[in-house]
Amino acid sequence: MRRVWIKGISFLMVLILVLSSVVMGVFASDGATDAAVEGQLGMEIDCIGAILMDAETGTVFYEKNADEALPPASVTKIMTLLLVMEAIEEGKIKLTDRVSASANAASMGGSQVYLKEGEEMSVEDLLKCVVIASANDAAVALAEYVAGSEEAFVERMNARAGELGMKTACFENTNGLDDTAKNHVLSARDIAIMSRELIKHEKILEYSSIWMDTVRDGAFGLTNTNRLVRFYKDATGLKTGSTAKAKFCISATAKRDGMHLICVIMGAPTRDVRNAIATKLLDYGFANYALFRAEGQRLPEMKVLGGVENTCAIAFDDFAYAVKKGQEKSVETRLEMGESIAAPVKKGTVVGKRIYSLGCEEIGSVDVVTTEEIGKIGYFGLLVRMIARIIMK
Repeated sequence: MRRVWIKGISFLMVLILVLSSVVMGVFASDGATDAAVEGQLGMEIDCIGAILMDAETGTVFYEKNADEALPPASVTKIMTLLLVMEAIEEGKIKLTDRVSASANAASMGGSQVYLKEGEEMSVEDLLKCVVIASANDAAVALAEYVAGSEEAFVERMNARAGELGMKTACFENTNGLDDTAKNHVLSARDIAIMSRELIKHEKILEYSSIWMDTVRDGAFGLTNTNRLVRFYKDATGLKTGSTAKAKFCISATAKRDGMHLICVIMGAPTRDVRNAIATKLLDYGFANYALFRAEGQRLPEMKVLGGVENTCAIAFDDFAYAVKKGQEKSVETRLEMGESIAAPVKKGTVVGKRIYSLGCEEIGSVDVVTTEEIGKIGYFGLLVRMIARIIMK
């Protein structure tokens, strides 16, 4: 009995050691991620928060304290720009509209284009001032024009953040000035989320990729605060920010080989360190990852049972997935769907799936849907169809 007991204890000790080594291996593997990336970059990620994301799919390739709420400085203006662009898209305002600067807008300090109370400027020129020169006065002028007051606009900023699933966002103003702000914060992930939404508006990328421009009929020069636009290959934007409280921040975007990346850096000690980290992380993303992309297409028509038509048109949408570079050629596809559908058929009815796999892993799918409506055949229609078949014989 004693031998059995000793053997049992020995077995348990061995089991504990094995499990411990497995668990330690898992934690070591997870913990080594940042070190591995930093090793490949050849530099320390010297900032408080960071994230590298694919704009099309939202896939995250690297993150550091990405959910920590931090002061964002002028990177705040990404949400301001998003609401203005959405107002333009909805037809509420136009690029050619003339905006008169209020006393409140003209009173803004920091980066500015020195708007005077009552001075008029087009929406497009104000947008350029915000995007290129990070003008705080222009941001407030646009906000007041869209929502009636800066306070009402800030309410919309916070509401839109909630709609986008931004977990830490708390906006207190439209421009990121934080001398008097109590809890004006965002995380790196939230900044990436709103950046991803903003760059869907191609007009913004048109502005954010400009190095130098002018307003006031050429009398006032604008120089982009984002030096990556000039010095980083394929940079498309997007927005910088810096205050004593926030230190140096950026949401940097670049597009290469069909992949659009967003790199957010928060709380870097200097502008040069911020730009160097963003450059290295963007390089890392482009060197190590690629997008598998499959275009949507129409499929052979599906048989309809009991319909006024015998078949129905079906199709599936585009699909994209971020993979390690080289794996994009190894993605396999298959269709899963039935042979027929019963009438009546509504447009957009899901009748199957187009499934994408990489090795043994399913990486995603898109629905196969009907692209037209097919009504149910009535008695008279059925009779006509039967007579037609007899005549055809």
